[in-house]
Parts: sequence; C-alpha cells; structure tokens
Amino acid sequence: MKIRYLKHTEIDFQKWDTCIQSAINPLVYAESWYLNIVSPNWEALISEDYEYIMPLPVKKKYVFSFLVQPPLTQQLGVFSIHKIDENVMEHFIRKIPYKSYHLNFNEQNFYNKGVKQPNFILNLHKDYQTISSLYSTNTKRNIKKANHYNIKIKTDLSLTDFLNFYYSVEKNNSGLPEMIINSLMEKSFEKKKIIFYGAYNIKNELISTLCLLHSPQRLIYLLPISNKEGKETLAMFRIVDEIIQKYASRNFLLDFEGSKVEGIARFYESFGAEIKFYTEIKRWSINDFIKYFYFWK
Repeated sequence: MKIRYLKHTEIDFQKWDTCIQSAINPLVYAESWYLNIVSPNWEALISEDYEYIMPLPVKKKYVFSFLVQPPLTQQLGVFSIHKIDENVMEHFIRKIPYKSYHLNFNEQNFYNKGVKQPNFILNLHKDYQTISSLYSTNTKRNIKKANHYNIKIKTDLSLTDFLNFYYSVEKNNSGLPEMIINSLMEKSFEKKKIIFYGAYNIKNELISTLCLLHSPQRLIYLLPISNKEGKETLAMFRIVDEIIQKYASRNFLLDFEGSKVEGIARFYESFGAEIKFYTEIKRWSINDFIKYFYFWK
C-alpha cells in the first residue's frame, strides 16, 4: 500500500470529507471543519485517491513537533470505505513522520499492540420501552426522583445560554482551552451538528445541561455539566432519558465517550450502554523526547 504524507495546505478537504462521510467508520471528529478547530494545521496520511486516510494532529512545543490527541476528540485513526485490518494499521503507523506521538484510534481500528481504552455505547435501534426496561434499578429510581422534583427538559437553549451556564459552573473548564470550546460550539451550532439539552427546575432556572453532537448514525454526549441543584435533583438522569425517548427506534448509537472513572462508567452502564474498546498508541512522550534531546546534544 502506497501512503503519502501531506501537509495541511496539501490536503484536498472535499475528498477528505467525502471519504469520512462514506467510510465504514465515520466520525464527526475526523471531518475537516472539526479538525480545523481542535487541531489547527493538522496534517494527514493518505493512500491512493483518499481511499484510506488518517489525520495527524500535530502540535509544537518549543522546537519540537509531535502528535497528540486533540481536546474534545475521543477517537481518530484510520478511516475508509474499505475494511481496515491490522495490516493496514501497521502500514499507517509505520508511516507516521514524527518520533513522538500519543493517539487514540477508533473502534474499527483493531491494533493488538495498542492499549485498550473503554467507551460506552447505547444502541437506540429498539423502541423506548425495550431500552428503558434494561435501565438499572437505581437509574429507574433516580428518574422517578427527578420527575418528583418537576424537572423539565428543553432543547431550545441558545449558544449563549449554554456557554454562560457552562462557564459559571465549570470554573477551570476541565483543563480545556476556552477558545476551542467556544469555536467548536459556535461552528457546530452553525452547521446544525449540535443540540443543547437543558434541565430546568420548577422556577424555570437552568440547573443542568449537555451538548448532543451529531456524528453520522451516532449521537455524542459532550460537555455535561450540572450545578449543585442539578446534581441534588438528579437532573442528568432526566436529560439522558429524554434523549433516549426522542431517538429510540431510530438508526442511532448514543456514544457516552467512555470513562475509566468508576462512578462515571457506572452512570453510563446504568442506561444499558455496552462497553466498546478503542485503541491508544503511544511512542515516547514529548517530555521524554525533550529530555532525550537535551541529554544527547
């Protein structure tokens, strides 16, 4: 397989997005507009006429360039309309033009030498009654409690309402760059790729919210946030249940983006979500690379 390395300015974005949208493993994270926000100046590896493609989220620190998984981007890796086997993976990994990288490949990129990381996926193809019957006993109880508090769910939040609430609660932005959050929310909203779900108390005050990011056949649970009252009234249980009600019996997967944190993982599993693994690969770290460079220079 012949694989070419392309700088950002050499990429044909129309061909790129066509490949992503028609791939067996399409993800919004890998669409050019998304990458342009979370990893400006990203590069690429491509085979043939964009039959197989892999984004390279390049970053620079001091004089060093390296690859690192961008913020708000759980999975990237190789995408294609064709089957992606381990042989294809080996070809692409060997062609990575950087000494230091730390990347997450997608669920269809099986690579035995990588480290498995957990994601949680809920299949929404069945009707709501069937899906909700598989909720844990505790989740059914928590939804009833939230209903007792008269929590109302709305999807007409403005971008400003969402961002104001998010920043009022998440003071440190979870380490995420504010500029990237703002740009991604604005562009997603403009492209109608995102819906803001909000939970309101009996006084019509916003107490919990999240973004539902639309990827082909996949709904991504992004930036959930609750204030103190939202947590006490279990509002996020109502939001997730509302999403499931709306999209049940449709050709979608609800992607919770996974977590190794036990309590968060338990929350996802409590709705009947199943664990799906993606692969993390790592060669050096940028700090190791810098230490090595200065030791030998």
